[in-house]
Amino acid sequence: MTSLRSRPLQASAVSAGVLPARVVELELTAPIEPVVLRHADRAYARALCLVRLHGCPVALVWLRPDADDAEVTPAAVARQVWAAASDVIKAHLGEDGEAEPDSLPAGGLAPAAAPAMPACEAGRAAVRARACPASVVVATRERPAALARCLESLLALSHPTYEVIVVDNAPSTPATRELVTGDRFGGRVTYVCEPRPGLGAAHNRGLDAAAGAIVAFTDDDVTVDPGWLLELAGGFERTERVGCVTGMIVPAALDTPAQLLAERLWGFNKGFQELTFDRDTDRGDILYPYTAGTFGSGANMAFDTRVLRRLGGFDPATGAGTPARGGDDLAAFFAVVSAGYRLVYRPAAFVRHAHHADYAALERQAYGYGVGLTAFLTKAVVDRPGRLLELARLSRHGVARVLDPRGGREAAGADGARLDRPPGLVRAERRGMLHGPAAYVRSRHRTGR
Repeated sequence: MTSLRSRPLQASAVSAGVLPARVVELELTAPIEPVVLRHADRAYARALCLVRLHGCPVALVWLRPDADDAEVTPAAVARQVWAAASDVIKAHLGEDGEAEPDSLPAGGLAPAAAPAMPACEAGRAAVRARACPASVVVATRERPAALARCLESLLALSHPTYEVIVVDNAPSTPATRELVTGDRFGGRVTYVCEPRPGLGAAHNRGLDAAAGAIVAFTDDDVTVDPGWLLELAGGFERTERVGCVTGMIVPAALDTPAQLLAERLWGFNKGFQELTFDRDTDRGDILYPYTAGTFGSGANMAFDTRVLRRLGGFDPATGAGTPARGGDDLAAFFAVVSAGYRLVYRPAAFVRHAHHADYAALERQAYGYGVGLTAFLTKAVVDRPGRLLELARLSRHGVARVLDPRGGREAAGADGARLDRPPGLVRAERRGMLHGPAAYVRSRHRTGR
């Protein structure tokens, strides 16, 4: 994710007539700059803009040029953002006690009689003043370049008191240890090693080492917004008995057709509305809470440390690096809600995720998603066999939907047109779902559970 004024992105392949999209941010209280779409080594057809107001993300808007295809002018940016997001912009301003404009000027929103501090900023300041110590855990394996970018962003967080823990999972080289313990981060990052392969085991090792009242988890292919951890902390104050807070995930770049496809099919963004889930939540979904993917994603999650330990942490038979390939985050979300705690989805706590850049990686990802989904459902039944009857009572339509890798969502392009899912990805996901139960049983046996 870049600002509207940013350096050109590196060139990447463009295939099948699909042009890459530039990913930018726009803060509505600042003057709007043109969005450049053409460089010497890259031509963008459009831009995906994360719109922020007083620092809070309020919308994702696709921007297109009017006539000159080299850029989207400030006037065009303002017009398209206002057309797509005027309702949420007005609502946010109203909650902050500011006047609601009739349009978005190219010079940005700067009301003459603005309060000294908008309500949202005052809320963040209050959370910061009383924030408890927090821990951030990043599990990684042999990706020092990506990890370095992740750590640079983590060390710039606005949270007043936090630690960063890197868990080196089943390393085959000393590269991660040398990066973390070397001079680059000046001793500000704690290094621990978990020799057992698997994301669940790695997360448990990080949980053991965590000293904070809140423990947050993210991935090494993510960069976090400076306010990420503070916003997660604020989520625990939204209501009583909050055991977990998840946040929004937006793409870091859409430079290749594969990245565009991944965002359209599996976009991790759960929306801009804050949501609270608990055991009694009724959203008209007969499969709830087995549709744990609606709660959030493992690249952006935080737990009350005592609650997560009380629930036994993560299942070491799940997660990347095990035969189950995934499901560790889904199982943890499910455990929190099933145990009577609440889970808050807080879009203001957002991170940027580097999607896979090539199609072969998408096929592996699709297969892993399929395995992880049915591995999670198998774990739910293994942990409590009576759930098998509960799942069996679900309607055929409901079962078909929970086994739909799209989660029931249609994939749409930037212009709103439906996107046909490549048959190879569909087959990979379904193969994974068929393999998931046996994979979980095998993984559970390997961990001695």
